Amino acid sequence: MEMRVSTPEETNPAKQIQLQDINIYYEHYPHGKADAPVLIMIHGFLGSCFSFRRIIPILKEHFHIYAIDLPGFGKSEKSRTFMYSLKNYGQLIADFIESLKIENVYVIGHSMGGQVAMHASKIAADKINKLILIGCSGYLKRPSRFIVQCSYLPFFVYVIRHWISKKGVHENLLTVVHNPSLIDDELINGYAQPFNDQKTFHALIRVLRHREGDMQPAELQEVSHPILLLWGKHDQVIPLPVGERMVNDLPNAKLKVFEKAGHLLPEEIPEEISEEICGFFDIVKLNQM
Repeated sequence: MEMRVSTPEETNPAKQIQLQDINIYYEHYPHGKADAPVLIMIHGFLGSCFSFRRIIPILKEHFHIYAIDLPGFGKSEKSRTFMYSLKNYGQLIADFIESLKIENVYVIGHSMGGQVAMHASKIAADKINKLILIGCSGYLKRPSRFIVQCSYLPFFVYVIRHWISKKGVHENLLTVVHNPSLIDDELINGYAQPFNDQKTFHALIRVLRHREGDMQPAELQEVSHPILLLWGKHDQVIPLPVGERMVNDLPNAKLKVFEKAGHLLPEEIPEEISEEICGFFDIVKLNQM
């Protein structure tokens, strides 16, 4: 394998871009070859770029990587004017691709990020080649009208804060990993850090108000891109039957199940899913680097 010198951008991957009049945080890990394919990573609900910390070092050997914090999450702006719908998140990804003039794009979406990835693939169909959906959210309906109306009450932010903190980060992480020994201080701190910003809770209320339901079967039939669904057999957040249903509703998809994993596959089995990603994207196998 060729040796190359790290560029300043690789040393400091943190970037900012303004899209739809708000500031978006993202991380860029450029590849040494200008014509290497581009991989955009989209996290799930309550996640951030941090969610991909263990697969980025593997996949950056093959891709230009862009990991994005969606508005309302991570280090991106918690705007009071942004429309926090799945479709508009998808539009934001399309805007990101257009703004940076990116071509030859592949997309990974984890959990809610999978729905965002599919919306982006419909909006920017000519820019995106294939999708990897990891523990993809599926068939959820929009919050009830009662809950949405309650979200406008002044005290509702305390309800959201209590809901998030009721079990604590450690207890919540136990529901997303199959092997509890993976939960260390770094993992806990990484997922807890965004909630030090009180604006996060107000943004989550807007996500609740604006989030339409997940794509239903008729809409999934319209997602024509080749898709690989990656699922943990012990996923407690988005159970495996959701993936088994989704692979039948998507016209060009296949499903890979991992026996000893839960919902947080990029954290639990980074090598295994990176191998699957490279194989599906027709990238040289990791062991042939």
